[in-house]
Amino acid sequence: MTDNYCVIMGGGIGSRFWPFSRESYPKQFLDFFGTGRSLLQMTFDRFAKIIPVENIYVATNEAYFDLMKLQLPELNENQFLLEPSRRNTAPCIAYASYRINACNPNANIIVAPSDHLILKEEEFLHDVQKALDFVRENKALATLGIKPSRPETGYGYIQNSDKMIGEFTKVKTFTEKPNLEIAKVFQQSGEFFWNSGIFIWNVNTILEAFSKLLPDISVRFDLGKHLFNTDKERAFVKEHFAYCPNISIDYGIMEKADNVYMLCVDFGWADLGTWGSLYDLANKDENENAILKNTKVLTYESFRNVIAIDNPGRLVVIEGLEDFIVAESGNVLLICKKDDEQRIKQFVADAQLKFGKEYK
Repeated sequence: MTDNYCVIMGGGIGSRFWPFSRESYPKQFLDFFGTGRSLLQMTFDRFAKIIPVENIYVATNEAYFDLMKLQLPELNENQFLLEPSRRNTAPCIAYASYRINACNPNANIIVAPSDHLILKEEEFLHDVQKALDFVRENKALATLGIKPSRPETGYGYIQNSDKMIGEFTKVKTFTEKPNLEIAKVFQQSGEFFWNSGIFIWNVNTILEAFSKLLPDISVRFDLGKHLFNTDKERAFVKEHFAYCPNISIDYGIMEKADNVYMLCVDFGWADLGTWGSLYDLANKDENENAILKNTKVLTYESFRNVIAIDNPGRLVVIEGLEDFIVAESGNVLLICKKDDEQRIKQFVADAQLKFGKEYK
């Protein structure tokens, strides 16, 4: 039996992909590329090539349990780690770590979001295996740093150092999303890599990190660690999860720990967090319009737009638009400048406030 495990984080709402991504049916369940597989399913398919299916867990909000079972029938119900409330990634990862530790105290774990696109899958899996081997032999918290292809302001960055263990470089600093000028400096320096949000560690190493750096979480889970992987686990989690601080694993542990190492990689990665990131990856017509979801479109004097209509019978005619998002799904049509897509969360909040929850 292998000691390698995978945790897929699939509990987010993905509100920046509104109106396609809704609170009741968020982006990880959507098939953006017409492949017949959702982002969640593509992530599962990828890891199932090197991790035994019985060692793959999905952490998600309990509201999505039925959707998860429908999309991933390969997993049994015990492999879905249901969060009773949204408390960010650190409590989610702690929950998964305590569960896996109860199953296998020697486990090496890769933690990954459910909404990433990997273009060079064979290279990705080779790098993941390197990282799993590394954390088995070294008491390190590892991450995958993506070689930046452009001065991107939508990603966090990781700075490497001169200290190495094999192919892994010790991390010097984490930096939040920079402005364009700083992003240009980061790319030109060669010292900074995109923060992929993919983490690899041995279960004992991450539990020690929680104990040292996020004791408010570890103390809470330690109260019931003997209940994990038993029929009393669910009741314990429902009672205690909401008391964990709302904090990300990046801020709570990775930015503070002194044993973080990075493997610098380049396997065609994208975090599908925004319409803009989807536009960058999509096929485009002769006017650089990205037309998604097999939408029927006629465009005139329109350039660099992303157009997605979730209605196969709808014909869309667009004239004179440049650098816009045109997206329709269900009861919402969004027309928004690509440069202003950070305002979409506000649009969602305003729509809910003025017209009701059915637009959320």
